[in-house]
Amino acid sequence: MSGKSLSAASQDGAFERISAAPRPYAGFWYSGLAAAILWGALALLMFLWPDKSVGFVKPRYVTETNILVALFATTILALTLLEPLPGLRLLVQPLTSRIRNGGRWLIVLALLTALWEIVTAKLALLPAPFFAPPHALIEAYVTDWPRLSDSVLHSLRLLALGFLFGSLSGFMTGVAIGWSQALGYWVHPVLRFLGPVPSTALLPLSLYFFPSSFSAAIFLIALATWFPVTVLTWSGVASVDKNYYDVALTLGASPIFLILRVAIPASLPYVFTGLFMGLGASFSVLVAAEMMGVKSGLGWYLQWAQGWAAYANMYGALIVMALLFSSLITLLFAVRDRLLAWQKGAVKW
Repeated sequence: MSGKSLSAASQDGAFERISAAPRPYAGFWYSGLAAAILWGALALLMFLWPDKSVGFVKPRYVTETNILVALFATTILALTLLEPLPGLRLLVQPLTSRIRNGGRWLIVLALLTALWEIVTAKLALLPAPFFAPPHALIEAYVTDWPRLSDSVLHSLRLLALGFLFGSLSGFMTGVAIGWSQALGYWVHPVLRFLGPVPSTALLPLSLYFFPSSFSAAIFLIALATWFPVTVLTWSGVASVDKNYYDVALTLGASPIFLILRVAIPASLPYVFTGLFMGLGASFSVLVAAEMMGVKSGLGWYLQWAQGWAAYANMYGALIVMALLFSSLITLLFAVRDRLLAWQKGAVKW
């Protein structure tokens, strides 16, 4: 092994040792302590201040909700107080390092939850059932989790199929028109004509041409994903430095090699930007499509809950939807960071 290889290997080994080493202690987590105190105060408020009676139905899961808030406050307090102890720091720090930056958000959430509890359950200032207290949200999750989980699975299946078809077709279309000017001559007008049209505007036509509402929803989601992926992939392929092609050609590269090993890798940052935009557009189309004809899904669940005036269920579905969509975007970011590790630090979004 050459001296240069030994040097590179030693540098890699040193980097791995540094990465594996425990993180330095960042000091006492004061925002965590403040958050624990506020959540504990909220638990006492919920236990000691009786709810105001509204209607004829006795509220359910009130005690369970209060216990959950108290357990949450206790957990934050335990993490805050155990982290400074040298014997337990290695055990607690991996968790606190992940949530330390969110300490101020925990404080804000405690204050907002207290305000929510006071104006709904304690004082009944907001009209029921349009504004449900926190325990009604817990009741919705506990009593209706089979229907809600089934809706989540149906939405994920619909979203996965539509996003997959739209991404693949958009990627291939973008590479084709970015590489071939002749093909771009015919496809560019179609992009300019159909691209700006919202996919939901084509819902009546899709329901007519497709055999089922499920297949029509897949088409609409794929169409919403196809346009941004196509445009960004086309832009990425067209903006590749011509010197890359010249160097590859001097080394005897074929046109297929230029496309697969030069154009596509160099355009991947643009492709992931298009995927991000397409994923956001597919969420909106998914909810709108599921409100028209399907028998399950988060969009259908929202419409069902509104129809039965089950607003606590509707708010619960909205929270699940936000967490689900945010997790999918985070997963897309993780895939991007893994595939574009060679551009670490260059991509900021």
